[in-house]
Amino acid sequence: MQWLQDPNQSNLDNFIHVRHEARRHFRNKKKEYPKAKLMNLKLTVRKKILGTCNRASMTLRRGYHTRTNVVKDEKVDLFADSHSGLARWRSYFFQLLNVQRVNIRRTE
Repeated sequence: MQWLQDPNQSNLDNFIHVRHEARRHFRNKKKEYPKAKLMNLKLTVRKKILGTCNRASMTLRRGYHTRTNVVKDEKVDLFADSHSGLARWRSYFFQLLNVQRVNIRRTE
């Protein structure tokens, strides 16, 4: 964000460096994903857990997918920031779980 606010050479170099590190990180995660899934599949085959074997083989065939943490607010605006998403989930569950109790008396 600093590069957009103050586009000087040092901020540009920092931005390029961070972007390069992020690409390297996700490239390595993408390479490690099939290895980890294959090890998990081998363990489940040895234990003879068929349902888990089927799910593991399906996810292995589908491959690696990056996940995004996008959350909608009440006005259907999207948040990709983890702090805003966490605050939204907190308010959602607060509204969901903290309802006023209604006393219902049985009359006989």
